[in-house]
Amino acid sequence: MPSASTVLPTIEIMVTELEMRARPAGPPRPMPVGKYAVLHAENPPLAFYRFLYNTIGEPWQWTHRRLMPDDELLAIIADPKVEIYVLYAAGVPAGYVELDYRLMPDADIAYFGLMPGFIGRGLGGYLLDWAVRAAWQRGPERLTVNTCNLDHPRALAAYQRAGFVAYDRHPQRLVPMSVVHALERAQPIPAVDP
Repeated sequence: MPSASTVLPTIEIMVTELEMRARPAGPPRPMPVGKYAVLHAENPPLAFYRFLYNTIGEPWQWTHRRLMPDDELLAIIADPKVEIYVLYAAGVPAGYVELDYRLMPDADIAYFGLMPGFIGRGLGGYLLDWAVRAAWQRGPERLTVNTCNLDHPRALAAYQRAGFVAYDRHPQRLVPMSVVHALERAQPIPAVDP
């Protein structure tokens, strides 16, 4: 990936910041019918995390961590205040959520999404409700999440239905996926010892 001094082209996106200041009332959303499980990925291998992030984020231009050096990303996902949960459907990863408690008393849903083949099956609402309730178990004063205009078209409405309220909108610069793909293609293939 690029060196620290490399300046990459960017595009402007519009980010919406949302918050929830009280745990949700009422019963949890029931798990959809089928063979589903949400499991804590404790200290996931970097390759597995990148598989989740890259596959889920590809359609929505998730490029920030795709450009992040391995050691920097590993420091985040190995932090005990960062928890990664994977939704499995019949043993196959169907989505994931990353809960970040590093800025307590604020907790953050840092990443949330479904694998492309699992969108539209009612799993997103279930996983989001599950994540919100899991985050509140840690006792934050506030739970945050953000979305942008490149995210799934129903993402903002889904967060609002879950009880989040928008409190800020601001532009942000993002390296587009086309640039990331060009960088990935330009990476030299490592030599293999015979």
